[in-house]
Amino acid sequence: MALKLERIYDKPADTDGYRILVDRLWPRGISKVNAKLDEWEKEIAPTKKLRSWFSHDPEKFPDFKTKYIAELDQNEKTAAFISQIADKLKTGNVILLYGAKDREHNQAVVLKTYIEDHLGQA
Repeated sequence: MALKLERIYDKPADTDGYRILVDRLWPRGISKVNAKLDEWEKEIAPTKKLRSWFSHDPEKFPDFKTKYIAELDQNEKTAAFISQIADKLKTGNVILLYGAKDREHNQAVVLKTYIEDHLGQA
């Protein structure tokens, strides 16, 4: 089974999987019914301070990645989240949903790599 990324504003490309929103804030203009979420894991997202500093500036992405990984390492919920992902992947796909416009420079990209590294899939 696969760990995938999808922008929540796009029409769901893949509804065959466990869908988790990994943004701290609810995406504007998306109803909770239309989101087709299984879960919203806002506690795993970057802190408000880090999000504000990054401000989706691609030039800051390498530093953002380092800082976000440090936050994940210190977050007491990270281990349980990764364990949950591992369990879900045994039976199906897991889709990490995010709201950022930039598909290459966002927290979900970092989180997916982080999870894969911890699951030994990278």
